[in-house]
Amino acid sequence: MTSTLTTSVTSRGTRHRLPHRSTVPFLAPLMIWAGAAGVLALWWSDTGSVVGPAGWLTGAGRITGLLAGYACAVLLALMARIPLLDHTIGTDRLARWHALGGRCTISLVLAHTLLIIWGYSLTSHTSVVSQTSTLVLHYPDLLKATAGFLLFLVTGILSARAARRRMSYETWHYLHFATYLAVFLAFGHQLSNGADFVGNRPAQIAWYTLFLGVAALLAWYRFAVPVRRGLRHRMRVTAVHPEAPGVVSVHLTGEHLDELGGVPGQFLRWRFMTRGLWWTANPYSLSAPAHPRHLRITVKTAGGHSAALARLAPGTRVWAEGPYGAFTANRRSTPKVLLLAGGVGITPLRALFETLPGQVTLVYRARRPDDLALRGEIDAIAARRRATVHYLVDEPAGHSSPLSAPALSALVPDLASHDVYLCGPPGMTQAARNALREAGVPARRIHHESFAF
Repeated sequence: MTSTLTTSVTSRGTRHRLPHRSTVPFLAPLMIWAGAAGVLALWWSDTGSVVGPAGWLTGAGRITGLLAGYACAVLLALMARIPLLDHTIGTDRLARWHALGGRCTISLVLAHTLLIIWGYSLTSHTSVVSQTSTLVLHYPDLLKATAGFLLFLVTGILSARAARRRMSYETWHYLHFATYLAVFLAFGHQLSNGADFVGNRPAQIAWYTLFLGVAALLAWYRFAVPVRRGLRHRMRVTAVHPEAPGVVSVHLTGEHLDELGGVPGQFLRWRFMTRGLWWTANPYSLSAPAHPRHLRITVKTAGGHSAALARLAPGTRVWAEGPYGAFTANRRSTPKVLLLAGGVGITPLRALFETLPGQVTLVYRARRPDDLALRGEIDAIAARRRATVHYLVDEPAGHSSPLSAPALSALVPDLASHDVYLCGPPGMTQAARNALREAGVPARRIHHESFAF
């Protein structure tokens, strides 16, 4: 079924000024690599000639150890929820960088451990087992570092995709707090045993500055700011309304909500202070533009946490962390925009549909007509701004439409000249990305933010 409302361009005769793209997404990787180059320069300045297999193995162990320590600081900084990074790079891209960096870090830690043990055993002419025992039991801070090493390995194994599928979001989230302890346990041995730090005061100061700076960012943005905002805004649930089968909207009120600074397309991490929900904060998008006294999220049942939201009682206290994400109007680079939603992915796009300037087209795909949540609001917005909406459903089969380049091009004339905001289930978004690229939409103008962990 395809339903099309009146087609026209809003703000007729008005030229829309497009935002400048932030340089942060380009500068951040350069700064990370520059830091890695600085770490290598530290090793180079403290290393004389390398002679024999033992020297090469030990040198390689020092390099991988330095890079592993530096990578730990970078990984923690990426997940510190720093607004400058989060609002320009995007939460999902930061999470992908973190995941890739995590795999590299585990590899570096393993390489460092094996290379150092092997190199030291060749130097002392002892067995690998004997050298391992000597290092762990007799070198300063190595016993704690070994515990941190084991924590890193366990976290890495349980973060593998096959293991993640078998655990809840909450379990996975709290498991990652073990990495804070692992970094803390491993930190001391770098300074007490590392040849690049022993007797090198400037290097020690730089290392302390790096890790204490990251610790301060984590303490402020992950802990202090959420507590301060919870006390400041005093948010409560006012009502819970069903929107579609398994989909509800949670309405909230509070004080000074305009200070949150949330814009359409962003999400917050919500902590509902009631039994079974208070101990975890889950990400849900704003499904309507923020109001100084009111906020709204729309949630589909996809697990125990989201299912429990339908039973929230009015008056339930709420703490919110954020706003987060770069899935906002700032990504737009052309005056023509396509919003492409699948299922509950309509929530951030509904808010963008109301507020984005220019010529906006919304394509909303669902399984059945009854699953089209917020349809009344969407129709009213489309009529008010004279925009185009296409509703696509899979059932009944006779009304289904394939998510292909020809089908999208038929719905949206001049598709290749549009910016596209895409939100929906992983399978749908991947198919849509492929279709959009085939239709000629440049990758830089396909904007997508995933909330999958």
